Amino acid sequence: MKAIQFSEYGASDVLRVVDAPEPHAGPDQIRIRVEASGVNGLDWKIRAGDMKDAIPLDLPAGAGFDAAGIVDEIGDGVTDVQVGDAVFGQGSATLAEFAVLDSWAVRPPLLGAEEAAGFPVPVETAIRILRILGLRRGQRLLVSGAAGGVGSALVQIAKDRGLEVIGTASERNQDYLVGLGAIATTYGDGLVSRVRALSPDGVDGAADIAGSGVIPELIELTGAPSQVVSIADFDAPKYGAQITSGSGSMKDALVEAARLSAEGKLSLEVERAFRLKDAAQAQDASASGHVRGRLVVVVAAD
Repeated sequence: MKAIQFSEYGASDVLRVVDAPEPHAGPDQIRIRVEASGVNGLDWKIRAGDMKDAIPLDLPAGAGFDAAGIVDEIGDGVTDVQVGDAVFGQGSATLAEFAVLDSWAVRPPLLGAEEAAGFPVPVETAIRILRILGLRRGQRLLVSGAAGGVGSALVQIAKDRGLEVIGTASERNQDYLVGLGAIATTYGDGLVSRVRALSPDGVDGAADIAGSGVIPELIELTGAPSQVVSIADFDAPKYGAQITSGSGSMKDALVEAARLSAEGKLSLEVERAFRLKDAAQAQDASASGHVRGRLVVVVAAD
């Protein structure tokens, strides 16, 4: 099969399309014929070697975690899907024609493969943030960097749970955030005054998605460091705020994503879809930031 692999850490040009052996589903796993694979920041951080201590690899290694496709092999113990089902989920080395998934959910009929491939990491991360913050219906959440994949998922899931959401993004993405159900404002200097103009009593919780150095401002707005969570600023604990980089229940997150999508309450715009041979470009685009929604790689014979 065709797959993306890298034999050394480095810039995106270490990624190669290679002929690789097909993987097979083990117990409690499924194999899919990959239709599309989501692009996450973790993908290029691993490839660059930034995560080699936390996530050691035997090189050469594949790339990608999120995917959508058609089930073509079922491991022992799997009873919730059949060969031929359309699913989305998370596994390993998903930038390939075939991939093994450890967690999955059946795709709702109107959810396409490209959009579904972008769901797993953003949805799980958003749900984990909400669990950590513990906000109640009617409380107000500030999302700093709300237009990307995680931010977009967080806004919509928070709204479904009855929260009011203020989101920050660039000027070009203000209408996009409003369309997701957020009260939109811009990031940068003067953030505290802009948010207070929208919410004079501050906010009950804040999530830093972009890692743009706003932790002190978010603490000022919430009034409590414990009510600020970042997924991107590893200096957050210096201010008493929380950093989350672990993982909750991916299976539960995928099931919730499928439900919300089926109910018309969750969508993640695919800003750009790349071909498998252009996976390096996809990772570079992710690393550049300023992505609205998601980037995906469509897997097809090139």
